[in-house]
Amino acid sequence: MQIGAFYAAGAASSVPVQENCEPFAYSNGSEDEFGDFDWDNLGFEIQPTDYMYVTKCTKDGVFEQGQLNRYENIELNPSAGVLNYGQNESNFSVVAGLKIRTQGLFEGTKAFRREDGRLFLFRPDLNAIRMQLGADRMCMHSPSIDQFIDAVKQTALANRRWIPPPGKGSLYIRPLLIGSGPILGVAPAPEYTFLVYATPVGNYFKEGVSPLNLYIEEEFHRATRGGAGGVKSITNYAPVLKALLQAKSRGFSDVIYLDSVHKKNLEELTSCNIFVVKGNCISTPPTHGNILPGVTRKTAIEIARDHGYQVEERAIPVEELLDGDEVFCTGTAVGFAAVGSITYQGKRVEYKRDGQLVSGDLYSIVEGIRSGLTEDKKGWLVEIE
Repeated sequence: MQIGAFYAAGAASSVPVQENCEPFAYSNGSEDEFGDFDWDNLGFEIQPTDYMYVTKCTKDGVFEQGQLNRYENIELNPSAGVLNYGQNESNFSVVAGLKIRTQGLFEGTKAFRREDGRLFLFRPDLNAIRMQLGADRMCMHSPSIDQFIDAVKQTALANRRWIPPPGKGSLYIRPLLIGSGPILGVAPAPEYTFLVYATPVGNYFKEGVSPLNLYIEEEFHRATRGGAGGVKSITNYAPVLKALLQAKSRGFSDVIYLDSVHKKNLEELTSCNIFVVKGNCISTPPTHGNILPGVTRKTAIEIARDHGYQVEERAIPVEELLDGDEVFCTGTAVGFAAVGSITYQGKRVEYKRDGQLVSGDLYSIVEGIRSGLTEDKKGWLVEIE
């Protein structure tokens, strides 16, 4: 399956459906009990919770029945595929003279609490499909869509006291697929581990809901043609940390990366997709292997088209970005984040910050669906029961 098919894929999959795993017996107190935490000052950092979900598979590709274990360290063989050579050569064969070759994928989704106490997930089937696409790209076995969603549900329920009160944040859930079996040569690992952990989070950026201050990077690139930029590989992030840390040391929120061939077209930020608004037209770079097909990105495109906006997925040169009326970013972790300014080659461009923003409208629609104030006509919500 091609990465572009992510947009057309639904809950159906060619991967055989496996049986859902049985819930592990656990007790986390009253359903109304919250973890001992300052919910008013929730950021985006690890807060250890109570349980994590774990399952494994061997060469037959079938994941065994998973279970919930206490959140704790995991053991890995020193020759585990994820720590040594793996299927994925990352986006570059060599980054700064160092080999970056490991096998691992991760996903990110959120569980949230409504005013009536009910718990929900938002479009988790798309995360499951994206993990399968990434696993196919890297020759890894992956859990079925049903098992993926069931594992996420179990993890959320087991850690429900860590799901923030309404309006205070959400429970960020991190499914992780790694080559855990020992391997010496460059070959598929003999065993894979699928685990899911969770942590309560607030805003991703330290700016909170304030507009972002971005920097366009020209020296470092996030992805290259033929690489793995279009899948959520764990190796897609370390190569750009240098650029990100340099930008943050200069007061920027994040970095915009350009294509590695022409070095003039937008790709994405370190952790989210980007949109440019000009009049009634919303443009975003296409996901042709270099750019991660974000779940929030897909949601923004669908909602925008439903509400009369012209949405274009195409190459966007830097000059067009700098001439935009509004710029915003989307991602599971960041949500919908407005951009206040972008700096390129020493020139700082300011964007619309006040009044009615497209990003604000799209965010309000999504939040209306999540909160139950707006009918979920597309069936995007999955209740956790």
